[in-house]
Amino acid sequence: MGGDVPVNWDPQDDDDRMIVRQDDFVRYCDHLRKCESIAFDTEFVSEDCYRPDLCLIQVATAGGMALIDPKALDSVDLFWEVLTDGDHETVVHAGREELRFCLFATGRLPKRLFDVQIAAGFVGLEYPAAYRTLVHRLAHRDLAKEETRTNWRHRPLTDSQIAYALTDVEHLIPIRETLRKRLGKLGREAWAAQETDEWAQSVRAAELHEPWRRVGGSATLSSKGLAIVREVWQWREETARRRDCPARRVLRDDLIIELAKRATPNLAKIRSLRGLERGDLKRHLEEIATRIQNVLAADKSTWPEPHRSTSAGPPLNLLIQFLQTALGCLCRDRKIAPGIVATSQDLRDFVAHRLGLGDRADASQISLLQGWRRELVVEPLDRLLAGEWSIGVENPVADQPLRLVSFGTPAEERIELDE
Repeated sequence: MGGDVPVNWDPQDDDDRMIVRQDDFVRYCDHLRKCESIAFDTEFVSEDCYRPDLCLIQVATAGGMALIDPKALDSVDLFWEVLTDGDHETVVHAGREELRFCLFATGRLPKRLFDVQIAAGFVGLEYPAAYRTLVHRLAHRDLAKEETRTNWRHRPLTDSQIAYALTDVEHLIPIRETLRKRLGKLGREAWAAQETDEWAQSVRAAELHEPWRRVGGSATLSSKGLAIVREVWQWREETARRRDCPARRVLRDDLIIELAKRATPNLAKIRSLRGLERGDLKRHLEEIATRIQNVLAADKSTWPEPHRSTSAGPPLNLLIQFLQTALGCLCRDRKIAPGIVATSQDLRDFVAHRLGLGDRADASQISLLQGWRRELVVEPLDRLLAGEWSIGVENPVADQPLRLVSFGTPAEERIELDE
């Protein structure tokens, strides 16, 4: 990207790319404001704290690479402000945690996001592909594994840690360029951009809109049960934030679900629940009981609505397996990763809707009926469901022996699906 300029900051040691002084950090952020593309990654520790403990920010631009040390600086808020302001492109790999840091600091997301993991799925590479895999496939380099379990809180960082951290961003912009060219040849820039935007918005929603719905096992609960989950989850979050520890260390998800199913503020019944006998939890059972009582006493109109289930049950299992295999054939021919197109639940929802089975969702809620997915798969899936297409053996000894065929036609008349 020709608009980038050399890094305009002057550390004490010309060979030291670690930014550990606040004035250097401010100058570096001024440089970033002038860049057309900013690639970044983070190193953090999350197993013993409420929110991930940010230990290092790795950044790459056309002007070079740098490491920002949050442990040495007063604040790195300016970096997140720069990242979420302006019209530069932000490049990441599997950047969920990186987006969460943006949201924690600013409540906003970068405006132009390019996730190389998502883009790789749209050009026929595996999805989700590890960074090492993409570097090997697209940059023809093999990355070291030595520091994958390193303690990023420890200072000073070793030369090996610094080198490892830099490789995490060194190839992001070149890989982005390669993927962009391939997307252009396939005419899929808009598809990748749409998927990236929807993915980023899902990260935002998970953090800012009803995050309590992520409690495992809550999807099948009634409104009353969901209201209890929401209230107990809120208590857990407040407690975890106060202690600065992971929320699930305060109270496991399965125990929240069991409390919701029992739906009682009776302290004796709550104490009888296996898993709540832990000493530190015992001190809070009365508070939990009060929270549940508050839910039961509240107006039912304040209880959350359950998400509609679109599952049509076990009878579809064999059909879904067949369609997954057929989808794999289609995706191979169209040079797109099956994993980015549909999950088994997506297929189940689609079939239930098409066949009028079960508690069907509205068409707008069926992922395979939206956007680029509709364009790619609806006609083939409809033909498969109608019995017009099937799966045939192309070459029994090939790596990919199967191919979609028109039902009952000879091999020489098999459907050509290549773009």
